[in-house]
Amino acid sequence: MLASVLAGVLLLVSAGFSAGYLLARTAAPAAIVELAVDLEAQREQLEAARRSAREQHNALALRLGEMQASVIRLNALGRRLTSMAGLTDGEFNFEEPPALGGPDDVDGPGWAPPELVAEIDLLEQRLREQEQQLVVLQSVMSERKVRNLAEPRGRPVRAGWISSRFGRRIDPFTGNPAWHMGVDFAAPRNTEVVAVAAGVVTWAGKHPGGYGYMIEISHGNGYVTRYAHNEANLVLTGDYVKPGQTIALMGSSGRATGSHLHFEVLYRGQPVDPMRYIRRSS
Repeated sequence: MLASVLAGVLLLVSAGFSAGYLLARTAAPAAIVELAVDLEAQREQLEAARRSAREQHNALALRLGEMQASVIRLNALGRRLTSMAGLTDGEFNFEEPPALGGPDDVDGPGWAPPELVAEIDLLEQRLREQEQQLVVLQSVMSERKVRNLAEPRGRPVRAGWISSRFGRRIDPFTGNPAWHMGVDFAAPRNTEVVAVAAGVVTWAGKHPGGYGYMIEISHGNGYVTRYAHNEANLVLTGDYVKPGQTIALMGSSGRATGSHLHFEVLYRGQPVDPMRYIRRSS
């Protein structure tokens, strides 16, 4: 009887051990599979991160190349505009940033970006600096253009020849030596008289002192021009005129021996030889 009971206990223990062994053998591959799945998921995440990094790197590299090309184009444009404006060497150097100043940026970020991002930031700064220089250069060129439009240049008549120059001459009415304050252009009556620079008409009418029908234009920067002995004035006091605009018709009004234009240039209130301006291209 006892032997039978012992045999039964041993059988149960043996069965339990076999079951545990089988359970352990079947559970171990499941954990390995789960671990393998996790590793594969992590591998996929790592590869996705690598792809994203490569894409961002390529995008940054492409942006860097585009900005470098823009810098090159701006440098070439700046040098060309500087040459066109007739500026001296050193006034605008597009290879160097413009002179700036100010206090330290104590609140600025302290983090140093990666090398590629830092290079892009540097190029962006260069582009901003060149944009500032181009804005200043545009302003300088515009100012010079306005100044050039306001400075007398060219002939004040559509046709005609110089019949008397600036300086000492014999007065045609008295025969005595006299000082001629302008240049005379002889041409048929009604020949067009034109403005030699942009400005505002400060006189348009019959002027005392022998000028006859005269136009006076103030051009700014100290320049004034006069057009005298006209047959008819075609502008009014206060009108703004452009270079080359017809302002009068030639005649012989006032103290004149025949149809001609008496042309004067005054600089800061003093008459100067108009020939120095007539010789300039209009």
